[in-house]
Amino acid sequence: MALLSYDSAYIASVGRYDKLVKVWRRLSYGSGGAGTEEGVDGARFDFVYLRHGDVVTRLEWRRRPRHEGQTVENVLWTVDCKGRVKLWVGGDGHGMRELRLWGGLELGMKMGWVVQGGDLMGAVEGVVEPRTRDAVEKVVEVGRRCHEVVVGLDGKGGVKVWGLEDVGWEPGAQKRGGVWEIVEVKGVEGLDWGGGAGEHVEVQSYCDGKGLLQVLVHFFDGRIEVYETDLAALVDPNPKRKRLERVAVWTGHSAPVKKVVRNFSGRAVVTRTESGQSVVWKHELDHGKGVTMLRRQVVIQQAGHVHRMCVLRKGRFVVFLRHEKVELWDCRGAQARLLAEQRITPTAHVATITSEKEGVGWEVKFPFYRPNDPTVKVANGRGEGDQEGCIREFVKFTLEDAGDLGYVLPVDPAGADFHVSGFLDVFARDVAISYTHSGRVEFWTARVGHEGKGVEWLSTSSLETGVANPALVSGSTLKKAALVSADRSTLTIWDIRGARLEYEQKFENSHTIRDLDWATTPAKQSILAVGFPHRVLLLSQMRFDYLNKGPAWLPTREISIRQCTPHPIGDSVWLGGGHLVIAAGNQLFVHDREFEASTSLVPATGLRIPHRKGKARQLDLFEVVDRLNGPLPVFHPQFLSMCILAGRISLVHKVLQALRKTLRFWAEGDVVDDYLGLDLVEFYAGDGSLHNGGGHPREYLNRRQSFDDGDEPFSEETAVDINERLTRIGIPQLSGHEQIQLVDIVECVGVVEKQRRSLDENGARFMLAFRQHALRKGRANEVHISWREISWAYHSTSQDVLVDFVTKQNHGRMLWEGARESGMFMWLGDNAAVRQQFEIIARNEYTKGEDKNPIDCSLYYLALKKKTVLQGLWRMASWNKEQASTSKFLANNFDDPKWRTAALKNAYALMSKRRFEYAAAFFLLADHLHDAVNVCLNQLHDLQLAVAITRVYEGDNGPVLKRLLEEEVLSTAAKEGNRWLASWAFWMLGRRDMAVRALITPVFALLSTTPSSPPPDDGNLKSKSYLTDDPALVILYRQLRQKTLQTLRGATKVTPKVEWEFVLHSAGLYDRMGCDLLGLDLVRNWEFFHPAAQAMTGLGGEINPLRLLKRRGSLVVADIPIRGGPLSPLATPGGQMQVPGEMKTGGGGGTTAKPKPPPTVFEEPDANSLLDSFGF
Repeated sequence: MALLSYDSAYIASVGRYDKLVKVWRRLSYGSGGAGTEEGVDGARFDFVYLRHGDVVTRLEWRRRPRHEGQTVENVLWTVDCKGRVKLWVGGDGHGMRELRLWGGLELGMKMGWVVQGGDLMGAVEGVVEPRTRDAVEKVVEVGRRCHEVVVGLDGKGGVKVWGLEDVGWEPGAQKRGGVWEIVEVKGVEGLDWGGGAGEHVEVQSYCDGKGLLQVLVHFFDGRIEVYETDLAALVDPNPKRKRLERVAVWTGHSAPVKKVVRNFSGRAVVTRTESGQSVVWKHELDHGKGVTMLRRQVVIQQAGHVHRMCVLRKGRFVVFLRHEKVELWDCRGAQARLLAEQRITPTAHVATITSEKEGVGWEVKFPFYRPNDPTVKVANGRGEGDQEGCIREFVKFTLEDAGDLGYVLPVDPAGADFHVSGFLDVFARDVAISYTHSGRVEFWTARVGHEGKGVEWLSTSSLETGVANPALVSGSTLKKAALVSADRSTLTIWDIRGARLEYEQKFENSHTIRDLDWATTPAKQSILAVGFPHRVLLLSQMRFDYLNKGPAWLPTREISIRQCTPHPIGDSVWLGGGHLVIAAGNQLFVHDREFEASTSLVPATGLRIPHRKGKARQLDLFEVVDRLNGPLPVFHPQFLSMCILAGRISLVHKVLQALRKTLRFWAEGDVVDDYLGLDLVEFYAGDGSLHNGGGHPREYLNRRQSFDDGDEPFSEETAVDINERLTRIGIPQLSGHEQIQLVDIVECVGVVEKQRRSLDENGARFMLAFRQHALRKGRANEVHISWREISWAYHSTSQDVLVDFVTKQNHGRMLWEGARESGMFMWLGDNAAVRQQFEIIARNEYTKGEDKNPIDCSLYYLALKKKTVLQGLWRMASWNKEQASTSKFLANNFDDPKWRTAALKNAYALMSKRRFEYAAAFFLLADHLHDAVNVCLNQLHDLQLAVAITRVYEGDNGPVLKRLLEEEVLSTAAKEGNRWLASWAFWMLGRRDMAVRALITPVFALLSTTPSSPPPDDGNLKSKSYLTDDPALVILYRQLRQKTLQTLRGATKVTPKVEWEFVLHSAGLYDRMGCDLLGLDLVRNWEFFHPAAQAMTGLGGEINPLRLLKRRGSLVVADIPIRGGPLSPLATPGGQMQVPGEMKTGGGGGTTAKPKPPPTVFEEPDANSLLDSFGF
């Protein structure tokens, strides 16, 4: 060790384990270079030995003057290993005088340091806060009398402070000043550093710009602790006064961190390097100050590769899996020790499973310990009463039924509470997650057998994800699983219990996914940390939004470490309470839940999150996630929309009336109650609309009349008044976009209220949904209304009102674009009405342009088989260059096969010129409806147009429509998992029993009974999306199942278990949407069918559907043909039973379709030689 004095006149040096300090004083400088004789050797030095009684451990020169502008006298402090401090002062600076001993003191402490004169005066001046008179006088006296102050700490709560008066040397004088003991205090709280008392500790201090002393304590086990104090606290004789306040701890590894593992509660983690150095960290949270700390507990220095780590008992014990053994380490003391055996201990079980499904289990016995008991012996070596631990292999097992196993990983506890039930069932806590090479994910729970022999495994849930060879898989105790594709670019998040895909995102190739970590809020909401090389993206779950098809997961925060370190992220892990630890290089970065609002990926203004008091720019991660989840206020637009779909119109009126009353008396700063003061019983008691099947045209009016007579009836004027107030008042619980949606809902309810006398329940649902669609069309990407709304209109008995409503929305001129947007030709039930509206569209398509081009309406008139009308339009189109040839061609008789073939040739010629819609018209002219349908599907990609022209051309019972529904529509429904579309198609086919079952059963399961049905596509993620679910499905199911005899028969084929699971699943969807009260209403008021033994009548044991009803059977439509028995659609006149396949149609009419004529063999000609005289 060598140090220069402040003026560079002296150099003090000391060797290792040396008792002599050598002080050098330069006498002259050499004149030569470094390589000459007059170089370094030419300089002349004088030196002196300073003798000490023991090994010298520390040297320190006076660094700065007491006041600015003063001359610094050279003073050297030396400290030996016994804590003896000596002060040496220099000569006059001009003579040859060596350093001389000024004095000394017996420190007698574990550690000590000198507060030098410049820092001392800064600390005296920094005492500006109101103090007691004694404290101020004490500080002033110290500043007046002392040049320096020496502080000693014994590490056991003892503090001693000495003042050094007039340290210096004057010629002709022996000594001036002396040592003054300022204060000595014992038992100071917070200064007990415990173990390691024999180790050397280095302390430095300086005064910062605020007048506070910053103390750096360097423990040579790899820690530097930074403390803060002021002089008044340091010299205060009161033992209860806090002296030092720890500001920071600098500690960590000496090599890059490769792995971070947490314990179950997240209160302890262990980190390791490639060489095997491991550190156990404790997670501490100061709730009073909101400060989180990661405190190093112990270092495990044993080298060697570690395969796996397991943290037990909040970091008190750690289990290492190495190449040849499993180790149990005791980490309770200052030094970790390897345990050997234990007499009376609790036990834990650790298991590992290979990809060959072979597993090994170990039983770990811990030493006996009492938490928070400092008397427990934890020193190295065995002592009397010292409880030892042990570890032994107790079982080898095989994991059956795991498939082509790729990996088995522990389930991320993600902050969940630890509960052990003792039962082996699906409700037990999951301990492992496995995945196969094909992408099958499975959760497992386990239980140790009786008397500690063997282990039992049970699969609690599984799902075929279709993600082959995933690179990363992580599962949480909430049965959420995150999978990363083999190229580490695509992330998918799955709800394994609900068997649905909730999130899919493909990242750029440069952003490879490195790590996945789960966290859970106290409200059981999930957060996923996705690790990239230099950043971590936090994804949080959101409420399901089936109305706007919103995302189920949202990025809320991005943590980038590029500004802190160039090293890539090695690993990351969540601590308890939502704190994230990121390991990069040899550093650990701890991020708490609070973060700057400016760094949030979710705008705080959009969420309207209340900021914490005194932290206006800070957001709390859990509060943000809670805002994105949880129950919605009853005036939220999504809650009101779901009430409307559930048929709770009167409840919506009550909520809006209560909202109007609240807004009428609202003042700035008022809190809007989430329930608006309404009785919660009103939300789940039911009003009869949803609980008796619904669907009667007068029910909507009857419910409206049941509204409380004491309240003002809801009207369009009421809606206008509410919206006027909403434009002036911002509701705290709603974001700006949500408040706009609320205004839309209120306006829609007001519009529907005007039509309530002529609307049934389903018509009101469609009108509200279509009105909302029209209002948000400019803000959304939806081209046309969804199949859910089409289903409501299809089952409505007031379709004429809906047609007028849709026409008015299109300003009285319905074009095909508007018809497709409203789905009109999908939900119109009367074929005569279909033809009437199609002819209106044909006229409007012809007149939509100034030129009145007959090409635009050709498809529509030919579908209507009104070629004569089209001829007349062509005769008036004299401006069109194709007019002459087309008029001449249309004048022919197309009942003649010759001209049909000519029309077919022209259709193919138009196909080659990519005039697809016009080509479809010529296919119809050639009576090739099937080809026209294929053009609509494959080239125009317009399913609705294909269905519309088919219904118009051949009616609702034609073979082409049947083939289109069976092969195209149902196949599309199966691929997309669209149960609304499947139910509509089955109803169109006359299979109303299957239409009911399609609402509750996966579509591919209903189609798998036919040989021609395509197998389910496991790789199609769209069919597994959460958007294929919808809680409104249960509403339509309840309504349709008792509408006709066929639907009743279909409902009887749904087992009570399936229906039970369907109802609970729908209630869970309501809960995930934030509509908990509607979920409660559903499970509280649902009625199950209970087929009794006496209901089994008819041939083949068919259930009499009418016996299942609790209402009059005359209200049920009899749509089952009577053939061979009163309720036996399967019986023949001869008495023989015929059991058709599920997909055989004809149950609706009882007639047999005419056999198709043999197909005409046609050889496609060259497009360039087709009827050139026709003008193409």
